[in-house]
Amino acid sequence: MPQALEQADGGWAWVVLLATLVTQGLTLGFPTCIGVFFTELQHDFQASNSETSWFPSVLLAVLHAGPLCSVLVERFGCRVTAMLGGVLASLGMVAGSFSRTLSQLYLTAGLITGLGMCFSFQSSITVLGLYFIRRRALANALASAGVSLGITLWPLLSLYLLEGLGWRGAFLVFGGVLLHCCVCGAILRPVATNRALETRDVPLLPPKTPVLGCLAVCGRTVQRHLAFDILQHNVRYCVYTLGVTWMIVGFPLPHVFLVPYAMWHGVDEQRAALLISIIGLSNIFLRPMAGLVASQRAFASHRKYLFCLAVLLNGLTNLVCAVSADFRVLVGYCLVYSVSMSCIGALIFQVLMDLVPMHRFPSALGLFTTLEGVAVLISPPLAGFLLDTTNNFSYIFYMSSFFLISAALFMGGSFYSLQKKEQQVEAAPEWGHTLEGKDSPEKQLINFIFMNGCQSSSSTCPAGENKHPWGCPVSSRTLPRVPPYGHTGYCRAGAKGSRLG
Repeated sequence: MPQALEQADGGWAWVVLLATLVTQGLTLGFPTCIGVFFTELQHDFQASNSETSWFPSVLLAVLHAGPLCSVLVERFGCRVTAMLGGVLASLGMVAGSFSRTLSQLYLTAGLITGLGMCFSFQSSITVLGLYFIRRRALANALASAGVSLGITLWPLLSLYLLEGLGWRGAFLVFGGVLLHCCVCGAILRPVATNRALETRDVPLLPPKTPVLGCLAVCGRTVQRHLAFDILQHNVRYCVYTLGVTWMIVGFPLPHVFLVPYAMWHGVDEQRAALLISIIGLSNIFLRPMAGLVASQRAFASHRKYLFCLAVLLNGLTNLVCAVSADFRVLVGYCLVYSVSMSCIGALIFQVLMDLVPMHRFPSALGLFTTLEGVAVLISPPLAGFLLDTTNNFSYIFYMSSFFLISAALFMGGSFYSLQKKEQQVEAAPEWGHTLEGKDSPEKQLINFIFMNGCQSSSSTCPAGENKHPWGCPVSSRTLPRVPPYGHTGYCRAGAKGSRLG
């Protein structure tokens, strides 16, 4: 008997929000506790800073392995994928507690656990976007508060278990804790829009279509789950993805190296671990506030600029940490750092949802997180190599500030430039006569509308499938008035019954 589908914006959506909050706390909040074990692992395996840094690097990189999760979500649904992730995350930590070499730790607690966390986290964030339509920005901000809760509790639990059981016993306990991802995954019931989105995103082949070759199937799969077509046609998505990838090289460094940095300057282990908890505790209150502000209609068109401002503030804050390692200064650093971090956490996925149509969000998220994973993979080892070379933790925070500040300036400047260019195009009095070149995409689009009108959503757009030449979704773009033909209305490309047709 087929199961009834849940409705978007219904009562069960808030239960899914709670499950997503807990899932994000268990998965995205977990890597922050690695800093507590960093020195212990380094001494136990007699490894350098660079070698030890590969453990959190592999974990974070696999945590962002989006395409594989997208394939599983399409095949089995978010519910099964999230529960599978909980099992893998638990098995990886249990196996990691028996590791005798760093290579074994990379494979178990790094690769397997990271893959499981990826399945649970990305399944929950995908289904949350389908459950919430009207309050999506608020839902994303509230769910990201789970990361803050995880950042607060994981270091404290890690320190307590490390003192009593050692890192091996702590990893064994973590395996049991991560099984709660299975419980959260069971709550992710299918939502009514899933079938409609699947029909739009993955059209069925006719029964007599010949079997595609291996290369064609691989190419279609890559395009579906990595969204290279969106990267090519949607300029804003391209800018955002490249900017965030560059930002991620510097963003996770304080989470990994803040505790060793404080201990290296004489702060005792308990107070050093408390610094991470201060960041997490502050984020519990700051992230929902950031989400409430971002969800206001007045800020809807400016969310990407708020994100750039938060990244810039985050980079500038790291410079303060590099100047002094006094505990009181570090506490102040953590409080200011929490403000920018909460805005980044509340906005990073919401801005992505604003830039791409929701039915393409899973594939856009797949490419987005894949590039993030590549950046995360090289970030901690690069910082560890810098530390081994200079023997000075301050250079790590300088490195983090460089990537964050440059990424913020790149994204903010690019978004502003694109907006000004679009305003100039819309303000042109004789828009159809100002286009240069007979075969430009803009000219083809105007001629196509004049000749054919906007007859149906199945019309082929000469600028590219489902894309305007400006790089924004067709369904969200209003074409400017064309005075020479005397039309009295506007045309939304793809809308049925347009007055231009």
